[in-house]
Amino acid sequence: MSADVLICGAGRTPFGRSEAGGRELAVAAVNAALTDAGTEWSRVRAAFGGSDNAGLADTLVARLGLTGLPFVNVKNGCATGGSALVSAVNAIRSGMADVVLAVGFDKHPRGAFDPKPEDWGLGAEYGSDGLMVTTQFFGMKIQRYMHDHGITPRTLALVAEKAYRNGGLTPEAWRRGPVSAEEILDSGMVSDPLTRYMFCSPGAGAAALVLCSPEAARTMEGTPVTLRAAAVRTRRFGSFEVFSPWIPGGPLTSVSRDASAAAFEEAGTGPGDIDVCQLQDTESGAEVMHMAECGFCEDGEQERMIASGATEIGGRLPVNTDGGCIANGEPIGASGLRQVYEIVQQLRGRAGERQVPGEPRTGFTHVYGAPGVSACTVLSR
Repeated sequence: MSADVLICGAGRTPFGRSEAGGRELAVAAVNAALTDAGTEWSRVRAAFGGSDNAGLADTLVARLGLTGLPFVNVKNGCATGGSALVSAVNAIRSGMADVVLAVGFDKHPRGAFDPKPEDWGLGAEYGSDGLMVTTQFFGMKIQRYMHDHGITPRTLALVAEKAYRNGGLTPEAWRRGPVSAEEILDSGMVSDPLTRYMFCSPGAGAAALVLCSPEAARTMEGTPVTLRAAAVRTRRFGSFEVFSPWIPGGPLTSVSRDASAAAFEEAGTGPGDIDVCQLQDTESGAEVMHMAECGFCEDGEQERMIASGATEIGGRLPVNTDGGCIANGEPIGASGLRQVYEIVQQLRGRAGERQVPGEPRTGFTHVYGAPGVSACTVLSR
């Protein structure tokens, strides 16, 4: 991808529980992004957005303004925000529009997600047999990974401990109180080896970005960040995925490996050039596995890296500086854009107490979700 798309405005709401509806949160995030860019809704020429559970994004025009712009709804699981972003990028690159909005939002009820098997191409018996419970999948996947690569339960606890610590530095995060690794390990087993405090929770929140062509960016007030690549991929044969009724023998493929490799190729860079990154951490094991799947280390190196503090805000590879999904919760439609928002703030030097030292210049984001879809971005200042 050529460096011809700039993020000129970024906004988000607090994540967690909210009395406001999902659309209200989306409008607040959009207005925050427009204010950050120093522009108005009437200047936006196209929009892409989505939600998993809070309605249709195009209905936001009733609150934002009836300007007649094309507004396309996106629904792609945990990659909804990333997919909306890819669509916005392509709109600019194709010449369709010079100022484009990407927005993601959600408001989930209390309790675990309750997906219907029929919506995922599975028979009703898959749900009645209890196999739609995502915590079981996460537990099985990281259990296998720990066995194969020597990862210990304490490493999973350290990932969550870091998330809560970074969440305490993030005003918009949901979980802002420190939790020790010992408390995390003792918080009650959910799906072995994952305990209660190793998981994120469904919640409410919204995030939005204003993307511009270079010419349009010169008319904006916001400090631009270059979006060097944005890629979405679906699973290939041989992947170990949520809601997959079987796993083939032999080496596994990884949709996260595919999406991250595509993003790095488009950007003309590699994992070793990244100064700060956001990795999907639906639970602690996900962050561990995604470090390797996205190319930031070899399988098994995470044990040493995490123990040494390499993934802390002051480490050589800061991961999830805002606390990730574990501290922020997961409003599905918003998570991918929340990640990009955080990298934008880091590259601008505006991340406050959680600012990565040394003026980071490059950032990476990654989301992963059922039934095997991943979206990744590479950004620079």
